[in-house]
Amino acid sequence: MSTQTAATTVSATTQAATDERSSLLKLYVSRGILAVVWALVFAGAHEDVDAPAIALLVAYPLIDVVSSLLDHRATPRGSERRVTAFNGVLSALAAVAIGIAGVGGEAPVLHVFGAWAVVSGLAQIVVGLRRRGPEFGGQWPTLISGGLSFLVGITYNIQAAGDHPSLDVLSVYAIGGGVWFILQALLLGRRSRRLRARTA
Repeated sequence: MSTQTAATTVSATTQAATDERSSLLKLYVSRGILAVVWALVFAGAHEDVDAPAIALLVAYPLIDVVSSLLDHRATPRGSERRVTAFNGVLSALAAVAIGIAGVGGEAPVLHVFGAWAVVSGLAQIVVGLRRRGPEFGGQWPTLISGGLSFLVGITYNIQAAGDHPSLDVLSVYAIGGGVWFILQALLLGRRSRRLRARTA
């Protein structure tokens, strides 16, 4: 391989990584804001598990479906693409299951939401681990968020089996997830600025 060809390949790889970081940054910010907005709306709309509340409950995993699709498209390489695709399918199934569970009231919804939180949390941890490195920097917000999602999901299933299950916890879950997404976006933005400074 000639020196010119090698330089062109490196330049193309660098540009691809830059574009990927930019796409992920926008995705993380949008995902975080949507989660916080959803939490605020749901906090005042779930006194009863009626049609509006069920629609909001179904909407939350659907937001994750769209995010996973965009994440998959923004990641042209890497084994984490398979994990994001899996998470998108999982969230779509969760949306259907939550819609069905909503007919049975708060306890079935918490069971389904908890199961989804456990599996999607594990998927988030895998993605965070595979994205650690010089291009995307520390992924600790993603790793912490995934770990908390796993633990919270278990807690929801315990609460669902109790005498007084409540959906109030879902707003807290969504706000927490939104904050971690925004923190990850801030870290990714800082990484991008540092890499641009090195190449300037």
